[in-house]
Amino acid sequence: MRVVILAPPGVQMLDVVGPAEIFWEAARRIGDMSAYDIKVVSTGGPSVPGTGALRLVADGTIEDIEGPIDTLLVAGDPSFQALDPAVTDWLRRVAPTVRRYGSICTGVFLLAAAGLLDGRTVTTHWECADQFRRDYPNIDVDTDAIYLRDGALITAAGVTAGIDLALALVEEDYGRDIAMIVARYMVVFLRRPGGQSQFSAHLVGQMSATSAIQRAQTFILEHLAEPLSVDQIAREAGMSPRNFARVFRREVDMTPAEFVAAARTDAARRHLESTCQSLQQIAVSCGFSDAGTMRRCFSRLLGATPLEYRQRFQDHSVTASPAKSAWRSTSPGGSAFGCELPEGLRAIGQG
Repeated sequence: MRVVILAPPGVQMLDVVGPAEIFWEAARRIGDMSAYDIKVVSTGGPSVPGTGALRLVADGTIEDIEGPIDTLLVAGDPSFQALDPAVTDWLRRVAPTVRRYGSICTGVFLLAAAGLLDGRTVTTHWECADQFRRDYPNIDVDTDAIYLRDGALITAAGVTAGIDLALALVEEDYGRDIAMIVARYMVVFLRRPGGQSQFSAHLVGQMSATSAIQRAQTFILEHLAEPLSVDQIAREAGMSPRNFARVFRREVDMTPAEFVAAARTDAARRHLESTCQSLQQIAVSCGFSDAGTMRRCFSRLLGATPLEYRQRFQDHSVTASPAKSAWRSTSPGGSAFGCELPEGLRAIGQG
């Protein structure tokens, strides 16, 4: 079956190479290289500049492709270059003729511009999800999914998520055993647990532009281990509890309790990565009442347990000494995460 991967100028190289390697290895393991006939096409010209100061040589341009296409994937361009009408027109013509089509990372912008995502649910890289929502407010975006299948449409979060998507397609086409053999050879999960939120920072994207709310958020981050109440945090913001809760929700797109829960979870995951403390020690130091409460919040927000997270992300060179202020280290991006909390809870995020 023919797999066509569209590589726009400035393409994220792993968006192309990752899935291509999975399909190629599956064909090799099946013993029939025609099982996946992989073609990389450009939007114009044989040479495509990509990330990492690399270039790839395409098999042809979009106008050179002849014959049926089974699977069409659009790779992403991290620089968000202007959308070429000729490319979106081509996608609009070709996508309805293939068995399945989809995108990796910001390739979803091309599909959206071609009008192929109306009424669909998609995913994309967490760092560009907000821009996608602004550009296409009528398309539903799942910011935590590694990849999504919606009928004939398949979308992946980006970069290595294209590998996850390709493995899912191999399993669909040739069964679990072949997909597992390929995953083992590539030393990757066949289905990795959890979602994008394991890899994106939770809080920076929700920091308010309003100084009073910023003061409240800073207070929360500096006092995570303490019992935090709405009244106490509102006083730090110089606001009444009711007005504080209303303004906080408006500015941050989450409740104060949800922000506290996300902050404590973020702090805990940093400790899991960088220390050998017990789960109970980490839970208490990050403001959870116990390890069970931390586990429930972890599972809800990250889609993985603290133990699973530690097994996958801990720096094995760390000693048993606790990391200092590890939770302060964050990177841009993220989206709002809600942790279910008992109604009327005043000690936020602990129960």
